Amino acid sequence: MRYRIAVEVMLKPAILDPAGQATEGILQQMGFSAEDVRIGKRITVETEADSAAAAEIAGRQMAEKLLANPVMEDFSVSVVAL
Repeated sequence: MRYRIAVEVMLKPAILDPAGQATEGILQQMGFSAEDVRIGKRITVETEADSAAAAEIAGRQMAEKLLANPVMEDFSVSVVAL
């Protein structure tokens, strides 16, 4: 069966996020109420797997080996059947 894996990667809370701080400042200058802005990334992958659980395991392995830096970043994986 075919699945879409989404991996969301964010800097850990203890890691400074200069891009988030800059974006927060600009949003505030524009008149928006913005606090603790963090910038992350979302990676989607379509794959074949025997089950949603197998696709999730594959997504976690992809994140651990390539898509995220576990020293500095946290990640979450979600799977949707296509």
